[in-house]
Amino acid sequence: MALRLIQVNFKARDDSALGRFWAEALGWNVSSEAPGVTNLEPEGFAWPDPDAFYVDLVTVPDPETVKYRVHLDLATTSAAHQAELVARLQELGATPADVGQGDVPWTVLADPEGNVFCVLEPREIYRDTGPIAAVVVDCEDPRAMARFWDEALDWTLHEVTDDHARLRSAKGVGPYLEFLRTPGATTGRNRIHLDLLPHPVEDQEAEVARLKILGATAADVGQGDAPWKVLADPEGNEFCVLGRG
Repeated sequence: MALRLIQVNFKARDDSALGRFWAEALGWNVSSEAPGVTNLEPEGFAWPDPDAFYVDLVTVPDPETVKYRVHLDLATTSAAHQAELVARLQELGATPADVGQGDVPWTVLADPEGNVFCVLEPREIYRDTGPIAAVVVDCEDPRAMARFWDEALDWTLHEVTDDHARLRSAKGVGPYLEFLRTPGATTGRNRIHLDLLPHPVEDQEAEVARLKILGATAADVGQGDAPWKVLADPEGNEFCVLGRG
């Protein structure tokens, strides 16, 4: 097995504009592989470096804005850094968001297209993740999700309880993948999803077959005849297994 989480994919009304926001937010480089597709890369890395995590933004005709099951948590190093980052993000076009969080030490914002994300207070666990602390997935059963994703990925399961689960690259680099118990988590197509990369990429079909044995199902999000395969995990979250092309 050699399948890793390589990037998070945003469906956007305007990939270029949203890409500029997130590039400024993260301090990453911007590139484009085709009209309607914007790629963000951390400084010093080029696709598909195994030690890097990327962001991909793709324009689709889907303007809805709701709280999706997948969101990003951004890391900070001090209270001053958190306040400074929140202020800078709002200058870039982010707005405060209320998802029922109440009085919490982190700040919830929405990007210019309404995608909710969190700017965390300083936490020791995220001190070396880079600007993205975690990709967070709302779910009904973190233990069941941990079982699936621990088998699916060449990553390490660090923690699992009834309320949350946490995985990270076996190399101890980049963001965490976290599953948070959220009763009544929304269903339906996600505007934000995970992209997985087989190594070697020629193992795509074998990996798709293995994932289906683990409980994944084929999903149709209108991808047509694409070089990637779209699946859904046991709670219905779409993700892609990339191939050549």
